[in-house]
Amino acid sequence: MTALLDTPARVTGRTPRSTSRGGTAGKVAGYTLLIVLSLAVMIPFAWMLSSSLKQNNQVFTVPIQWIPTELRWENYAEIWDRIPLWTYLGNSMILSVSVTALQVLTGSFAAYGFAKVRFPGRDALFLAYIATIAVPWQAYMVPQYIIMQKLGLVDTHLSLILLQAFGAFGVFLMRQFYLTIPDELSEAARLDGLSEYGIWARVILPLSKPALASLALLTFVNTWNDYMGPFIYLTSNDLWTVQIGLRAFVGLYDAEYAMIMTGSVISVVPILTVFLLGQRYFVRGIATSGLK
Repeated sequence: MTALLDTPARVTGRTPRSTSRGGTAGKVAGYTLLIVLSLAVMIPFAWMLSSSLKQNNQVFTVPIQWIPTELRWENYAEIWDRIPLWTYLGNSMILSVSVTALQVLTGSFAAYGFAKVRFPGRDALFLAYIATIAVPWQAYMVPQYIIMQKLGLVDTHLSLILLQAFGAFGVFLMRQFYLTIPDELSEAARLDGLSEYGIWARVILPLSKPALASLALLTFVNTWNDYMGPFIYLTSNDLWTVQIGLRAFVGLYDAEYAMIMTGSVISVVPILTVFLLGQRYFVRGIATSGLK
């Protein structure tokens, strides 16, 4: 009797109404939670943008005045006269683009060897290399500085570029994505006479655009936001990045909070632009890098 009662539901493929309602309610609750969390994350940025359009004495008013009574757009014109912001932005862009290009190149190439080339001790070497992620930067900060000092590269952009040109995280991310690519493609390319360099450049890289975009975006953001590296290695004002420049501005004009927020908003614009342009590839690359 139970089997006969269950038969129409199986034949028609319909789900019980209570289950459908429960699924819809779950989705609504999930989306509502995501919207609330997104708004919570955006509150500091909204406050920063609002403060950049205020007078200095209006920034820390209680309660918070989210929409200023008088929008001071001239703050975005005055900031360029207070500090050499163009120089700072240019230095940050040079470092970010250079480090990103090198990390994408070296990370993708090393990951190909760990994922598609068989040699003795490959897995052990990969684990040892990835284990360096767990070593805090403070542990080897002094030896790195001594090496750069001996090479005469302190107070140059080249020191930061060389130190950040290789990254274990990038190798890990790209290797996980390469493992999702069938080995039959590499084998067929070898039979056609392609070298390992040719397989990497002409077969693997064109299939890895999402992972490459993800690595590029993460590296660009980390390099742009880096404070300690430029703080340690760069002493000349002409070589400072935007993070060091804004920190120096805070030290000189610690009472001009509106101007400080203006500079902070301007420093976020390049990162926001890069993220919006590469968001589609970033999400796809992160979603597929863990699959095998």
